Amino acid sequence: MNSDNFMRQAIEISIENVRSSMGGPFGAVIVRNGVVIATGANSVTRTDDPTAHAEIVAIRNACKTLGTFQLTGCTIYSSCEPCPMCLGALYWARIEQIFFANTRKQAAGIGFDDEFLYTELIKSIEERSIPTYHVNTTHAYDAFALWERSNKKVEY
Repeated sequence: MNSDNFMRQAIEISIENVRSSMGGPFGAVIVRNGVVIATGANSVTRTDDPTAHAEIVAIRNACKTLGTFQLTGCTIYSSCEPCPMCLGALYWARIEQIFFANTRKQAAGIGFDDEFLYTELIKSIEERSIPTYHVNTTHAYDAFALWERSNKKVEY
């Protein structure tokens, strides 16, 4: 299967998701060595989970399939440009390549405006629309100190 077929599969997942009323118009396919490892469809409204974007669902499924929290050597094909949350998750998962079809501007045209999140992320904490406060306590650092000294930690 080539790249066009993987993208076509992600798009078909997004179309079927709308037709079946299972969620938003987003689908994703994760591939390793030319083989589909996992797929994902947006299921935010069906599962009452605001993080259940197609890419996140696909990441969760791929990690479960591969038995690892890192998707090194994998490529994702998404029916739309990943939002900031999904983009962050793709980086944390160590995805090696991202291909997308619809742009975030096209998504904004139908009511999915990720641009707000993109602009919020570059603001200082004091300027963000959700009031955010740093609670300065030395006790919180105890977990970090334990982690730093632990010989059982799994780096990620």
